[in-house]
Parts: sequence; C-alpha cells; structure tokens
Amino acid sequence: MEIYDRIKQRRKEIGLSAEKVAEELGVSPATIYRYENNDIKKFPADILEPLAKVLRTTPGYLLGVEDNLKNPQITFDIVTFPVVGSIAAGYDEIAVEDWSGETVEIPTSYLKGRKKEEFFVLSVHGDSMYPLYMDGDKVLILKQTTLDHSGEIGAVLYEGENATLKKVEYVDGEDWMRMVPVNPQYKPKTIEGAALEECRILGAPRLVIREIS
Repeated sequence: MEIYDRIKQRRKEIGLSAEKVAEELGVSPATIYRYENNDIKKFPADILEPLAKVLRTTPGYLLGVEDNLKNPQITFDIVTFPVVGSIAAGYDEIAVEDWSGETVEIPTSYLKGRKKEEFFVLSVHGDSMYPLYMDGDKVLILKQTTLDHSGEIGAVLYEGENATLKKVEYVDGEDWMRMVPVNPQYKPKTIEGAALEECRILGAPRLVIREIS
C-alpha cells in the first residue's frame, strides 16, 4: 500500500470522518480527500507527523516503514542503555563515541529475545530524516554489518569517519550504494567505487525514544 491508501484505511479503522481529520489539522476536508486520492504532486513532509497523531499512529506506519501498529503497554521489565554517542541525520559529520552519562530505559520486550550486547543507543543530530527521526531522538540500533533489503534504514559509517542515519539503496552485485534522506529538502548521496571500501553498515534502528514536551 502507498501512503494515501494507509491514510484512508487508518482513518476508517478508527472511525474518523475526513471532516474531523481536517478540523484537527486546521485544513479543509478537500485537502484530506486529495491526500487520500493521491491528487497532489508531492506529499508535504511537514503534515506527516501531525496527521499521524490525529490518526493515532506513527509517521513510519503511514510511510510503510513500520509494518504494523502496536497498542501502548506499561511494563516494569526494562533494560538500561548508555547513550554512547551521536549520529548525524545529515552528512559530513564525524561519528562521536563519547558517553556523557546519559542513559535510556527500554522495555526488555523490544529486544525480541536478543542480548543487550547486540544493541547500542545513539542520539540523532539534524533533521534530514524528519519526521521519522528528529533532532534529539535516541535510537536503539541492532548491530549488524548488512541490511535485509534495499531501501531499509541503516546507520552507516562512510569516508572512514562520518556516520549518518539514512535509507540505504543498492543493487546486489553492483559497485555503488545510495544514502537517501526522508526529508525532501535534502539530496541523496551516492557512494561508489573505491569509496565503498571506507563505507560500512553499523546497524539498523529498531526503536526511537523521543521526549514529548
């Protein structure tokens, strides 16, 4: 399904009219119908997060990055992780590995039976992955050296010392990799040829921890 299919399906699942969604967002009902019918040139990135809140879901679900919805659960079975550094949502930022003492608590169930040592937590800096990942978000990353498929989001180390969080596109057997932002204000960056030798996958994000003021 595309984003417009998910918007319409989710709106109907929770029993909201297009008029009610429009009222909550401060737009006209016609605008919501245009979103649902894909009657726009480009979906506006700045409406995605507020729209997801009205539809009681996440931007990732609407974009198709998250496959299913989960109801919130209260748990006291937690694992504490240090925030070991930061990762850029933009480009050309040197990877920082420096624990300042900051920690986050994560429900054990989110580890999916894996050991704590298979994960690490970084803080996001920048807005090129907005609205999926925002400046200041903490991200739980599963350590892995490859991604499951082209288009998956990964933590990437490139040019030997720069780290970023991006959608990673590639074709098996070809000598290139493209890092693609979610925010349309930023351009993709292609790594190819000899530069690939200084590029590696650090892991894949599994959970976003965001403070809500």
